[in-house]
Amino acid sequence: MIRPLRAFGLALIATSLLAACGVRGSLELPPEAKAEESRTATADSGQGKPAGAAPKPHKDFLLDGLIR
Repeated sequence: MIRPLRAFGLALIATSLLAACGVRGSLELPPEAKAEESRTATADSGQGKPAGAAPKPHKDFLLDGLIR
């Protein structure tokens, strides 16, 4: 009984320590993304696609009947 409880406790501590890693604050874009940012549509369009890009065609899915 003690061994599984100890293993669970160690796993809980390890995941808690790993979850706390990182920098607090807003995310920073990598240099490649900053250069690529200028080629996308403006924020007013709300699409995030390159300007003049054609819309994607709809691909049918098994559960489409439940959504539509």
